[in-house]
Amino acid sequence: MEYRRFGRTNLALSVFSLGLMRCLESSEAFQATVKAALDRGINHLETAPAYGSSETYLGQTLQQLGLDRAQLYLTSKLLPTPQAGDLWGQLRDSLQRLGTDYLDCLALHGINTPEHWAWVQAAGGCGDVLRQAQDQGLIRHLGFSSHGSLDLIQQVMASDRFAFANLHYSLFFQRNAPALDLAQSLDMGIFIISPADKGGQLYTPPATLMDLCQPHSPLHLNHRFLLSDRRITTLSVGAAVPAELADPLGVADATGALSPSEQAALGRLEQQRRQRLGADHCSQCYACLPCPEGIPIPDLLRLRNLAVAYDMTAFGQYRYGMVEKAGHWFPGRRGDRCTDCGDCLPRCPEQLPIPTLLRDTHQRLAGSRRRRLWD
Repeated sequence: MEYRRFGRTNLALSVFSLGLMRCLESSEAFQATVKAALDRGINHLETAPAYGSSETYLGQTLQQLGLDRAQLYLTSKLLPTPQAGDLWGQLRDSLQRLGTDYLDCLALHGINTPEHWAWVQAAGGCGDVLRQAQDQGLIRHLGFSSHGSLDLIQQVMASDRFAFANLHYSLFFQRNAPALDLAQSLDMGIFIISPADKGGQLYTPPATLMDLCQPHSPLHLNHRFLLSDRRITTLSVGAAVPAELADPLGVADATGALSPSEQAALGRLEQQRRQRLGADHCSQCYACLPCPEGIPIPDLLRLRNLAVAYDMTAFGQYRYGMVEKAGHWFPGRRGDRCTDCGDCLPRCPEQLPIPTLLRDTHQRLAGSRRRRLWD
C-alpha cells in the first residue's frame, strides 16, 4: 500500500480509503470488512450520519478491535444547512456514535448548488460553525464534497476555506480535471469518491468493455488511470464484505505510470468510441448550457456516449433513473422534456442534432426511477 500526503492537512493517507456507505448488512460483517481493510494497509475510513448505522457500527468496531486511534484517520460528513447552529448537535452526535473526541477530517457533504454555498459563506453560517468546532479541537481538518458544477467546485476551492475536496472523477468522467489542477495549485488533498460505482458500475462491466480492456479488467484500468495521477491522494473503495477488497487493493502498490498494455487498452477504448459514435459524439464542452427546459444536456449525452460506445447501457439506466428523482444530487430534467426550441444548437461547436440525441438517450435509458440509498 502506498501512502500520499493529503494536501496541506499533511496527513499520510493510504491510496485507497474504505468508504462505509454499503457495509451495513450487520455489525459483524461491518467489523470483518473494516478489519480486513486495516490489515491490508488502509488507514483512512470514511463514514457519514447519512449512511444509516455506519457511524454506530464504526464506533463499536474501533472499540472492539482495540485500535490505536492515532494510527488511523476518520472522516465523517455533515450536510450543509441554513440553520447552521444545528451542526453543533449533529457533530457531537457523530462523535458520540464514533466513540471519539475528534475527527481527523470533516467534510460538508454536498455543496451542490449556489444556495448551499451561500449557507456556508453567510455570517454565522455553516463555515463559521465548523471553524469554531475546529478551534475547539473537535475537527482537525475541513473539506467538502460536491456533485455540483465544475464552476461551483472551483469557486469553493478558491475560497481557501477547505483543505481537501471529495470529488467524482474517473476514466469515464473527466469533467472535473480542471478542479484537480486547481486543488494541486492550492495544496488541497483530493479524495476520489465512488470511482467504481458512479464511475461506471465497473464491478459488473458489459462484455464489450471487458474485451476492450483485455488483458486488464475495466476496474483495474480505471484504478490505474487514477492512481497514476499524482494530483489525487486517495480513492474510495466501497466494499460491503471483505472479499470486495481484493480486486481494487490488488493495485494498491501499482501507482506509477501506465504500462504499455494499459495504454494500449486506453487506445482501443478511444478507437471504439470513434467508430461507434462517429459524428454523434458529445465532447462534453458544456457550451450547450443553459437549457431553457433545465435539461442537463452534457450529462445525459455522456450516458449515451457510454451506452453506444461500450454497451454500458445498464450503467446509463442506473444514472438516468435518478433524473428528476434525486434532487440536487443529480439535477435537471429528462431528455424527453426537450421542446425542440433549438436554443442549444447554435452554441454546439460540433453541430450535434441535440434534440434528436436527447430523445434517443431517453429511449435507450429510461427505466425504473431510482432513489438514493438514504432515502
